[in-house]
Amino acid sequence: MCKKCIVSCLTVLVAAAASAQGNGMAGITEATNMVSSYFEPLTRLIYAIGAVVGLIGGVRVYSKFSSGDPDVSKTAAAWFGACIFLVVAATVLRSFFL
Repeated sequence: MCKKCIVSCLTVLVAAAASAQGNGMAGITEATNMVSSYFEPLTRLIYAIGAVVGLIGGVRVYSKFSSGDPDVSKTAAAWFGACIFLVVAATVLRSFFL
């Protein structure tokens, strides 16, 4: 009685494992397509964030320039560098993963 139970359990496990292995490549392809479809909206979002950062930086640099702060060039370079980084990062990530 115990041997029949073990044999039937093993048969069920082997059948379940055999049926689960057939769809592995299709799953990987579907996951790749899903991840690739996110890059275009993500790139546009990063560009939009870069535009907002640029506007905020421009206002802050202008306010420092108007108040006569001697550290205007350093602040302008930092904000400009942040905007350039966002644009380059979005472009590099897109070209690297697609």
